[in-house]
Amino acid sequence: MPPRELSRDLVRVLKTLKLGKVLPALPERLRQARERGMDPEDLLLLLLSDEVQRRDCNRLASRAQRAQLAPSMVFDEWDAGAKITYDRQLLDQLRLLQFLERHHHVLIMGPVGVGKTMLAHALGHEAIRRGHGVHCESAEKLFRRLRAARLDDTHAAELRRLATVDLLIVDDFGLRAMNALETADIYELVTARHQNASMVLTSNRDPSEWLGILADPLLAQALVDRFTNNAYDLVIEGESYRKNQKPRSQAG
Repeated sequence: MPPRELSRDLVRVLKTLKLGKVLPALPERLRQARERGMDPEDLLLLLLSDEVQRRDCNRLASRAQRAQLAPSMVFDEWDAGAKITYDRQLLDQLRLLQFLERHHHVLIMGPVGVGKTMLAHALGHEAIRRGHGVHCESAEKLFRRLRAARLDDTHAAELRRLATVDLLIVDDFGLRAMNALETADIYELVTARHQNASMVLTSNRDPSEWLGILADPLLAQALVDRFTNNAYDLVIEGESYRKNQKPRSQAG
C-alpha cells in the first residue's frame, strides 16, 4: 500500500511546532504504523525518536565542523587492511579516550600518506561524540593565525582558548624549522596543557628531531620533555594511501 498524502493541516501544525523535518519520512512511518497496527503512543514515540536522532546527528556534525574536523575522517572509514603496520591494541585503547580523561597526549608518527591525519581527526570525532570540546588545525595554519593575532591584539585571548579546549589536535607538526615566535607559541601551549588537557600531534619526525627545528634550544628541551613524557606514541609504518588515489587512464 503506497503512503497516503499528508493533510495540509498536519503539515502546517508540524511546521508551526518546528517539526517540519519529520515530514519527508512521515508518510512511510504512517504506512508502517497502519500495516502493523501500532499503538498511537508507540507511533508518536517512533516519530519523536526519529527527530531526536536527526537533531543529535546535526548537532554533532555542527560541532565537528566548528572543530575543523574532516567529515570523512572517521574510524568507520579507516582501512584496517592497508599495507601499514601499527600497534592495533594501542589504537583500540586510544579509541576509548581514557587518555583524554587522564590528560595524556597522543603522538602519531610516520611517513607521509600512512593515515596519521585521518586517525587524529577520527579521535577528534570520537571526542565530539562524548561531549568534549575539540579544536583541530594544521601546525602551519595555527602558527599563521597566531602570528596574525599579534597584529590585532587578540593573541593572548586566542592562546587561552587553545590552552583550555578539552582536546587540541595539531596536524603536521615539525614539517619545517620554526622561528622564535612560533617556538614560543607551541611551548606556551604545551606548558599550559601539561597535565591539564590533552593534545594529539601528528608528525613525520621523532621528537628527538624537534630539538633541531625549534628556535630556542632551552624551550625546545623543556617542550620535548613535557610532551613526550606524557604522551602515547602511535607509530605507523608502511606505504602511502595516496598511491591508491592516483588517477589512472580508463581502457576502452
